[in-house]
Amino acid sequence: MLRRLRAHLNAPDADDDATICHGFSPEVVPRPADWPANVHVTGYWWPATPPRWEPPALLADFLAAGPPPVFLGFGSMTADQLHDVAGTAVKRAGVRAVVQAGWAGLEAAGDDTLLVGEVPHEWLFPRTAAVVHHAGAGTAAAGLRAGVPAVPVPVLVDQPFWADRLHRLGVAPAPLPIRELTAESLGDSLRTCLKNETYRDRAAQLGHRIRAEDGAGAVLTLMR
Repeated sequence: MLRRLRAHLNAPDADDDATICHGFSPEVVPRPADWPANVHVTGYWWPATPPRWEPPALLADFLAAGPPPVFLGFGSMTADQLHDVAGTAVKRAGVRAVVQAGWAGLEAAGDDTLLVGEVPHEWLFPRTAAVVHHAGAGTAAAGLRAGVPAVPVPVLVDQPFWADRLHRLGVAPAPLPIRELTAESLGDSLRTCLKNETYRDRAAQLGHRIRAEDGAGAVLTLMR
């Protein structure tokens, strides 16, 4: 297929021996034994932490006011949808929650729920009890690095694959597809995730190993 596309575009042929690097952890998807020697699984390539970033006071105060909350963020859903689903699910599960709604500003949404905008996952996730997300590759990776269990809610494209990997790795209950998402189903999945110590222990172990990897460094070594 790629050769046909290159021919259509009059692009030069690719070197079949060119080094190919996949930026995910072999702990998450082991490198298949039948891949050619020039194809590598290097570990994750993490984005740079925003310089001099500080949490908003409302978020810091919320985190300090009680036990670690769960994180909820589904990407494409609007703030109103998130609030409606999350509010009932959080009450059903009996937990506190930080709900991320795109570019929305900080807003108190009840004693046990805080609505936030953009917050670096590498800062927030380690401070949570679990993360509920759409199972995008980057968000799933951030949760794994933080060493916290997940409730994957896949929406489309590759997200069902990563959601299934989280479940098979033992860090998440069975995926909850977005079309099946209700406050009741989310609340029940959250309770399952938080009450099963196996998810928490497995996530902590896997997170420790992933944090020890240096995906970017591995790429640099291969490119020299």
